Amino acid sequence: MGAVEARAAGRAAGAELVDTDLYPLHDPDGAGWTAVVSRVREELANSGCCVLPDFIRGALRQRLRTECAAIAPNAHYDVETVNAYNTDITTPLPDDHPGRITVERGNAFVARDLIPADLIVHRLYSDPLFQRFVAACFGLPRVHELGDPLSGLCLNVVNPGMEHPWHFDTNEFTVSLLTQLPRDGGVFEYCPNIRSAADENFADVRAVLTGRGGHLVRRLVLRPGDLQLFKGRYSLHRVSEVRGDVARHTAILAYSERPGVIGSVERTRQLFGRVLPEHRAAEGRAVRVDALLD
Repeated sequence: MGAVEARAAGRAAGAELVDTDLYPLHDPDGAGWTAVVSRVREELANSGCCVLPDFIRGALRQRLRTECAAIAPNAHYDVETVNAYNTDITTPLPDDHPGRITVERGNAFVARDLIPADLIVHRLYSDPLFQRFVAACFGLPRVHELGDPLSGLCLNVVNPGMEHPWHFDTNEFTVSLLTQLPRDGGVFEYCPNIRSAADENFADVRAVLTGRGGHLVRRLVLRPGDLQLFKGRYSLHRVSEVRGDVARHTAILAYSERPGVIGSVERTRQLFGRVLPEHRAAEGRAVRVDALLD
């Protein structure tokens, strides 16, 4: 496929998947685009998070749920002891360091290499119109798909009785799409901009992890088809315990301001139960936009 054909395919995919009446991805020079992007930028500046309800066309939401439910059994399931930074918990740290606070992580992920390219979430992730929209929302000239062959796009599965504990993201910007809502629980909670590229703010992070930072926490209840744009590198966040008999499924579409971002060997093994040669080759020379703990 040539460049012209690829661009045409991208335009068709974006228009097919997204409710363009609400979110005119196909018209970046129009008033509707400008209004949406301006609202998203304002909310991201204020809280590091913005939700675009009913982003996926209504006629496609059942297919979205079905497709993701079909691949959910491919998730790597494990219960591990982790910290909020997903770093090696045996690393010596000062007594009051929040990295010493550990919890059990019982969620699971389907890696990108197990998500067929024709699924809605995969088509959306690689769609040039969608990427241009995401970049505009984050005030960037462009965004890059992660160089990581496993974590760039993944499906997060939180089964009943499980939660995704407090953590920070490796990449600065995360875009997520709820595909299946649990019967109860599974609330997204976050602490807006609790740290910055220049300041880890260990004191407030520790307060949240020890239950003393409730005033720093915001909560969102999302619906299937809602798109969430989030600055997860700087905002501590989690998904609360899922209750009932239905799992919570969320597609994570991870982009970066810089190309080539690859997860660490330790974190990749935690999330997917395996590492690839790309992770080992990148170890020690990881591309990051800051010097924060992962």
